[in-house]
Amino acid sequence: MDMTTSNIYESNLSGLERKNFQKEVNNKQTDLYFLKNKQGMEVAVTNYGCAILSIMVPDKKGQYANVILGHDSIDHVINSPEPFLNTTIGRYGNRIAKGHFTLYGEEHQLSINNGPNSLHGGPTGFHTRVWDATQPNPATIIFNYTSADGEEGFPGKLEVEMTYRLEEEINALVIEYRATTDKATIVNLTNHGFFNLTGIANPTPTVLNQSVTINADFYVPIDDVSIPTGEILKVEGTPMDFRTPHTIGERIDEPFQQLINGAGYDHCYVLNKNEAGELSLAATCTDPESGRQMEVYTTENGVQLYTGNWLNGFEGAHGATFPARSAVCFEAQCFPDTPNKPHFPSAILLPGDEYQQITIYKFGIEDK
Repeated sequence: MDMTTSNIYESNLSGLERKNFQKEVNNKQTDLYFLKNKQGMEVAVTNYGCAILSIMVPDKKGQYANVILGHDSIDHVINSPEPFLNTTIGRYGNRIAKGHFTLYGEEHQLSINNGPNSLHGGPTGFHTRVWDATQPNPATIIFNYTSADGEEGFPGKLEVEMTYRLEEEINALVIEYRATTDKATIVNLTNHGFFNLTGIANPTPTVLNQSVTINADFYVPIDDVSIPTGEILKVEGTPMDFRTPHTIGERIDEPFQQLINGAGYDHCYVLNKNEAGELSLAATCTDPESGRQMEVYTTENGVQLYTGNWLNGFEGAHGATFPARSAVCFEAQCFPDTPNKPHFPSAILLPGDEYQQITIYKFGIEDK
């Protein structure tokens, strides 16, 4: 921590206290870090799972509020009823059927932690690891982690670098990922941010009145244990269609089999791209009450829309509570179960190659 960043601890917008995040976990030290830009945007993070704890941005009246569900101590982060809350997900985001896949003729068995499947890298995935952290300036933090060969069943030693960076001229959080391996493996990193643009409160209101647009003509349907069927279906004519703005609650409880399977929206959308790896607009979310708007840009092929269907009212920072559907997630990623679906875009990383991904969460006020 250098002198240019130390003064933010004296006057942060989130009300979080550094001492509540300093603890030794698995022989490594956890801590609290703040990012701030010239516009006044403030983001608080910890190096435990690289969890984002707060994102402070203004509404249409200039009033700041936290727009991401978070906790106010490291113990609450570690013991959260939602273990993936705003964390970095790896080595493989989303589900792999029965935790099993074959890579170049070699079978691999992962930990099972979601019904019959492996979810988000397993129970001790990247979300539970204490990352090394370096903060070169007040708007940037760089996290590093080495995932051992065989960790949670994944092959290859994976060296991961991830950067959280605030843009200076606009209110945008940029997340950049890089990874290399010494053995053929699969990689699908993402951030599992739980957003509510109204702002966090007790109880936090649902996101059902917030409007969403997704730049996707197709989506990935799932079975009754949330594994892709292997099909890629058109959104047209279904409640899955967000090509034009719809509120989250408008169709979420319709008797449509995909919504029943996901207990609401919990589906990967196939993003419209001019070319693979293009950084382009994936989704937009707008809150009519506060006027806040969030745009999501990514280089990934897919974005998982999840509407907090399994949130159960647990307590977060400063006594805020998080009932069902009080958040919406836009997880930029490869498609679920890609290792078992050879016709899906590949998630394989080979020695000598570098995994790269950029996702941007840009905050502003709705243009009317």
